[in-house]
Parts: sequence; structure tokens; C-alpha cells
Amino acid sequence: MRPVNIPPPDSPLFLLWKPKSILLSMLLAEMVAIILSLTPGLMLDPLVYLGLMSLLLQWITLSTIALTRLLARWLVRISTTRLLGTLVLLLTLSAALMSSISGWLFPEALFHGYTRVWYSALQIPALILVLGVLGALAFHRHWESKQLALRAKQAELDVLRARVDPHFLFNSLNAAVSLIHIEPDQAERVLLDLSDLFRAALASNELHPLSRELELTRRYLAIEKLRLGERMQVQWHLPRLLPETPIPSLSLQTLTENAVRHGIEKMPHGGQLAIRVLMNARRLRLQVSNPMPQRPNRPESTGHSVGIAATRARIEAISQGQGRLLTFIENGEYVAEIVLPQ
Repeated sequence: MRPVNIPPPDSPLFLLWKPKSILLSMLLAEMVAIILSLTPGLMLDPLVYLGLMSLLLQWITLSTIALTRLLARWLVRISTTRLLGTLVLLLTLSAALMSSISGWLFPEALFHGYTRVWYSALQIPALILVLGVLGALAFHRHWESKQLALRAKQAELDVLRARVDPHFLFNSLNAAVSLIHIEPDQAERVLLDLSDLFRAALASNELHPLSRELELTRRYLAIEKLRLGERMQVQWHLPRLLPETPIPSLSLQTLTENAVRHGIEKMPHGGQLAIRVLMNARRLRLQVSNPMPQRPNRPESTGHSVGIAATRARIEAISQGQGRLLTFIENGEYVAEIVLPQ
């Protein structure tokens, strides 16, 4: 369970607390300090004023981020609009407080740096308020666009996940029907395997354990074995202890399906399908390899295009670009490999 003071990945706070975001905020504060030190009317040396203003604005920035950490239990529960409004308010209050403290510590520098004292006293909180409102409006627009894009991508992934090959469905049902009177137990097992595959395809979970994915792949191959018989041989290369790395649902099954349809089926005498699970401290690799049909005139038609693009898109989206799907030819075999971070 996620602690209540830790924001979910879809919260603006999650983005704000990233090291890159904190560094960007500090750089923006430094840019504001440079602009203020270049404005006319200064009675101090610009470099001295720049140093003091940089220190002040960095304290304002970091203290505001620290306040969001202290108020995280409440901030994670409010809407994005209220959250942005609260951030602007915290930023302005922090600017007023830090300006007052700095003016008390360095009265000659900050309150007499300009010829007009009242302008010097109010300029920083007022400027921070204006910049905060403009930044909040821009971020809110960007955040809404990002959420719309994510929802559209999620809808696309749902369609891809729910994709069911009608030929596989018909072949499986025909195999079950043909076994009902001859081997009813085996027919029942085929229908149970088929229902399990459909349940996984229509499930809302994008990720599940590797052991679950291997089980679904075995069930799929058991159904195809009834149709192909001795034409299809399967060789498994699995480690003694399977890692608990979550993987996209039906990703390995999709690669296996492509290997059967566009590799084993196209061979006159069938062939051997190999499934490997390889891992190290940083990466998990899932490989599916199959012999390639002899089609020298049309090498691109060796298949494997069906489902590959969809699976690649799912892996990249779910892993946020850290995972990938590779396809290559090695020793006369077509190899599809999923690479995921551990």
C-alpha cells in the first residue's frame, strides 16, 4: 500500500518532487534573480544585489517545496486545480516571509537597493505572485493535455489488449467440439484454457507476474498442440527460480502466437519453438525463436508483423520507455525478445 504522504505517479506533486523538477525550479529562480539585478534604479553593485537576490529566491523556492512535503497528507487528496492554487499561495506566502526576514537581516542591501523603498519591499512577493499565477495556468493547461493524451493511449492499449484472433478462436472451438465425444476430459481442458486466455485478454490489469504469463503461454501452446500435433515441438529454457518482475499481460503469449502462425505453420514439416527466460541484476529478457520459412523472394513476409507492433507499443507505454521489444534473425531463426528492467 502506498503511504498517504507519497503522491501517486498521476499527481502533479509527483512531478514537482522529482530531482529534475527541483533543479529546474532553482534555475528559473536564478533567471528571475538575474533579471532583477539588471533592472534600472539600483543603488547597489549589480553583482552584490544578484548574489543576495539569488540567495533569497532559492530560499523561497526550496522552502515552498519543503512546505508541500509537510502538507502532503492534505495535498494528495485535493483536485489539481485546488492544488495549483495552494501552491501559488504557498509560494507567495513564502516570498513575503523570506523577503521580510531578508530585509531585516540586510536592510541596506534589499530595502535601500532601490531609490523607492516601498517598491523594493513589495516587488518580490508581487512578482512571485504574478509569475506563480502564470505558471499555474500554463501548467494546468499542459497537465490537462497530458491527461487527455494518457487517456487516449490507455483506450488504445485496452483495444490492443482485448484483441482476439478470430481464427484462433474458431480453431480452438472446433478442436474442443471434435474431442467432446472422443476425449471429453481433454475437450473440457481446452475450453478451460481458452476461457483463461480470454479472461486475461479482457482483464483490466496491465501487468501480472512472469509466472502467470508463462502459465498462459503454456495454455495457449496446449491448445495449438491439439491442432498441429507433432509438427510443433516446444523447448523451454527457464531459470530454476523465476523472478517476480511484473510484465505486460499476454506479451509473451503474443510473441508465441506470432511464432506459431508465421513460423511453425508455414513450415512443411513444422519445427521447434524455443522460449527462453534470461536475466541478470538489471534486465529481464524473454525470447521466443522459431525457424523461418524458406521465402527468399519475399523475406519481409516471414510474418511476425501481426501483434509485434501492438506489443511493442504496450511495452514502451507501460514501462515508460524503459522496456523494449527487439526482433532479429540469428542462426536462421527469427527471434523476438522482450527486454524489461528488473
